[in-house]
Amino acid sequence: MDPTRAFVNSVKRVVVKVGTAVVTRSDGRLALGRIGALCEQLKELSSQGYEVILVTSGAVGLGRQRLRYRKLANSSFSDLQKPQEELDGKACAAVGQSSLMALYDTMFSQLDVTSSQLLVNDGFFRDSGFRKQLSDTVNSLLDLRVIPIFNENDAVSTRKAPYEDSSGIFWDNDSLAGLLALELKADLLVLLSDVEGLYSGPPSDPNSRLIHTYIKEKHQGEITFGDKSRLGRGGMTAKVNAAVCAAHAGIPVIITSGYATNNIIRVLQGERIGTVFHKDAHLWTNIKEVSAREMAVAAREGSRRLQILKSEERRKILLAIADALETSESMIRHENEADVADAVATGYEKSLMSRLILKQEKISSLAKSVRMLADMEEPIGQILKRTELVDKLILEKISCPLGVLLVIFESRPDALVQIAALAIRSGNGLLLKGGKEARRSNAILHKVITSVMPDTVGDKLIGLVTSRDEILDLLKLDDVIDLVVPRGSNKLVSQIKESTKIPVLGHADGICHVYVDKSANIDMAKQIVRDAKTDYPAACNAMETLLVHKDLSNNGGLHELVLELQREGVKMFGGPRASGLLNIAETNTFHHEYSSLACTVEIVEDVFAAIDHINQHGSAHTECIVTEDSEVAETFLSQVDSAAVFHNASTRFCDGARFGLGAEVGISTSRIHARGPVGVEGLLTNRWILRGSGHVVDGDQGINYTYKELPLKA
Repeated sequence: MDPTRAFVNSVKRVVVKVGTAVVTRSDGRLALGRIGALCEQLKELSSQGYEVILVTSGAVGLGRQRLRYRKLANSSFSDLQKPQEELDGKACAAVGQSSLMALYDTMFSQLDVTSSQLLVNDGFFRDSGFRKQLSDTVNSLLDLRVIPIFNENDAVSTRKAPYEDSSGIFWDNDSLAGLLALELKADLLVLLSDVEGLYSGPPSDPNSRLIHTYIKEKHQGEITFGDKSRLGRGGMTAKVNAAVCAAHAGIPVIITSGYATNNIIRVLQGERIGTVFHKDAHLWTNIKEVSAREMAVAAREGSRRLQILKSEERRKILLAIADALETSESMIRHENEADVADAVATGYEKSLMSRLILKQEKISSLAKSVRMLADMEEPIGQILKRTELVDKLILEKISCPLGVLLVIFESRPDALVQIAALAIRSGNGLLLKGGKEARRSNAILHKVITSVMPDTVGDKLIGLVTSRDEILDLLKLDDVIDLVVPRGSNKLVSQIKESTKIPVLGHADGICHVYVDKSANIDMAKQIVRDAKTDYPAACNAMETLLVHKDLSNNGGLHELVLELQREGVKMFGGPRASGLLNIAETNTFHHEYSSLACTVEIVEDVFAAIDHINQHGSAHTECIVTEDSEVAETFLSQVDSAAVFHNASTRFCDGARFGLGAEVGISTSRIHARGPVGVEGLLTNRWILRGSGHVVDGDQGINYTYKELPLKA
């Protein structure tokens, strides 16, 4: 948990304010999905023992919508030709309030929650008797587990200030929420907006950054506000004013997005989302908000210092990491067990759980792979090519680091160690963002690794990103970050690619195939198929589709393969041909990654049909052919368009460590830069060094280009 959010541990009573921009769509109609998600969150909080008070807008907009429809239904054709007068806002409020409350009552009733309506005006609060009665009534409702819903009674408001726009929404429900939080002695005020929080400028401006903690002395003069709310009156300006007043009075406030389905719950879990306002924010001097850019720049500076070191010094850093992993094993496992316990309680899938667990053997294996990387030949500064361009003018092509890597991964804390070791060996700066399910494991592994960094490099070489919000900021830094590597679901990879101009390396799916040809040794085939599917079903290199030559369905070969998988508990789905023959359920799609003890089986005509199937339905990851016919094997190896293609070997061999790379940053199905398991070489690029003795071009007059290839060592 972010220490600036530690106050949420003591929260019991919370006021939630939802504005018009959240409860309505762009066309002015109610956003039923968002309101439903809001009600579900408040029900969840109530069931957890929180006292929840809701302040809502939306009545005027809903009333206007109903009155316009009624007026239209009752108008003659000639009436419609006349200029339409704007509807009275107070009448709209009177009509819309009952409809809005009926909607909340219906939604809460579906969730077995009782809600109540309290309409107030600002003038009421001048009466001390009213304020006491208000507090007594709300306390009684909360004791009965009823959710009070407040709104300003705009229908009978005596405000003198005219409405400033045609929407006619309440003057300032944000300040009402702040006032109620004070009167009702709330522990937290959450203001839901249509953006993630308070930005340094208009959120649509790519140069604007999210402010996680508002410090009045620092931010008051530097923030530029954009347009006010789409339908409301004050927008972010009103929210900030209300938040500053409430925070000054001692009530913490968080402004965050109401578009997300779980942000209120995330706030109360202590996640670093939105913008926090707190009376002691200016005292949090030990909590320095490091911006995404500062983190990336620090990683680049660390990379440059790392590259200056001698090869043996970089090797010693890796050996120190390996030793630290082993000596910190009990501490690492303790934190990992806490993550696993949370994952079990949350009900995570079995495939994710298997990736999450760090047993003693895995930690030992990680230390071993780090030592393997340490003992590899020095990759930086290797001369790849030497050419004499002109007499005594020598051109060298030299290997060098890419610069700064951003690696976003899910579930697997062991990936953090592998990636960090590869970054150090290749001289790159690194930013890491792991999944929330491995939060403790990632934090302790990062601490163990950075604790052994020498002062000459610094612990900022490897940064651990803790907030999902920071990812969006990092993905904008194409001038500082050189490569993004997402390791996770298809959805994650797709989202990353759509959100950045930085080159992205990785693979979305691991839909790997094993094709068993008619000439295959069936005993060998059974062994390979079993291993490819069951050795580690959650891995991206596990077999997801088994293709079998049609002849094997007649000679018993297919039956033997199926029995082998069934003995291992594998559930099978069939393609159109196999499902009928094997009497199994037909698959909905061939493009499916099970990541579990399940796979698809299909019968094909021959090797060419298998190749066509793989190229059409596969993910270009890893494929295997089992055959004793060398000509068929070469046809398969040369025509399957995947990153890794094997003959008579399990797809599980597609792995950086098994390839002798020491570790892998990921497996790439791209066709540019690196393909397949990406180790140290995939994290390097090259530059050119030219050594001369006063050479000039001068229009190439009198220059005799020799282009003579020279030995790599002078």
